[in-house]
Amino acid sequence: MPDSVVALLADLVAIDSVNPSLVAGARGEENVARRIAAELDAIGCAIEVTYVAPDRPNIVGVLNGRAPGRTLMLCGHTDTVGVEGMAHPFGAEIRDGKLYGRGAQDMKGGLAAMIGAARRIVESGGLEKGQLLIAAVADEEHTSLGADGLVARWRADAAVVTEPTSLDVAVCHKGFQWVRVETRGTAAHGSRPNEGRDAILRMGRFLHRLEAHDRQVQRGRAHPLLGTASLHASLLEGGHELSSYPRRARLVFERRTLPGEPNDVALNEANEILAALRSDDPEFEGDATALFGRGGYEIDAANPLPGMLVEAGGRVGVSPSRVGMTFWTDAAILGAAGIPSVLFGPGGAGLHSREEYVYVEDVCRCRDALVELARAFVSS
Repeated sequence: MPDSVVALLADLVAIDSVNPSLVAGARGEENVARRIAAELDAIGCAIEVTYVAPDRPNIVGVLNGRAPGRTLMLCGHTDTVGVEGMAHPFGAEIRDGKLYGRGAQDMKGGLAAMIGAARRIVESGGLEKGQLLIAAVADEEHTSLGADGLVARWRADAAVVTEPTSLDVAVCHKGFQWVRVETRGTAAHGSRPNEGRDAILRMGRFLHRLEAHDRQVQRGRAHPLLGTASLHASLLEGGHELSSYPRRARLVFERRTLPGEPNDVALNEANEILAALRSDDPEFEGDATALFGRGGYEIDAANPLPGMLVEAGGRVGVSPSRVGMTFWTDAAILGAAGIPSVLFGPGGAGLHSREEYVYVEDVCRCRDALVELARAFVSS
């Protein structure tokens, strides 16, 4: 008979929960949230369901100890990216110790592990004291409506976000900022260069300087676990027909940031480039607009949570290292709300790619380490 956490993982991966903000018409998180709520109810948790958008719920399960104590939150997201190009995105097939499917690693493996930890705690007598929160939130893959809604309603003394870390303890991660740049020209017939100004070529000047700036950024300050900041051009469009000078070109670029960098660093850098281009050519027209961003995150070095999780892992045969993650996570939102957080989840491969899998053994070991942490944390 398979381990209950593996059976739950297979159920979660088999449920389509592609984020509808990423893929028009996608199913969203409703069905997988119902499966999670049913599992938490069967375990004996009190359950709160809160909708952060139509058909897009957060689920919080509450497991109370027999006496007052500290509260630990385990948090994971229920949405996934799209499945274009995948042969069997919801097959949940196990081969060679790996479970395959969209979201297996990012991050239904972590969701299964944290729910499985709650089950294991109940089955072994419950908590002597304190409280365990199991939070399954929507929309992390887009703008984190779920995490924003979670911290508006819940508090904890610490949290573990079960993103995939290959069973290491991640104490920090990068942030990101999206900026749109528009350059403007003058539309004219392609045979009349004296009348037209080419907005796309003007965008080329901006891109040339943006690339040079990226090289400068990557030669700059390096975080000991995260390396340097970086940027890249993400989306580019311009023009409207072949025989016309384009009057407008648009670029969206992404700046990956280090913890502590200003929330407007990418916008300021874009504006500095535009100012230099206008200085070189008074006819140059362009502007920049900040679209969205989330800050990087790093837990206070003095916080005991990472050490407690390393010790908990050691008690179940895992030897976690302290690492940083280059991707952004909901831990930044929890941290900003005053909930010290780390990342700890199973390993695998294929995040956002055509073949994704999670190591089944890692899911089981992640669960066991979370059980050890929860008992130690809420009682201390």
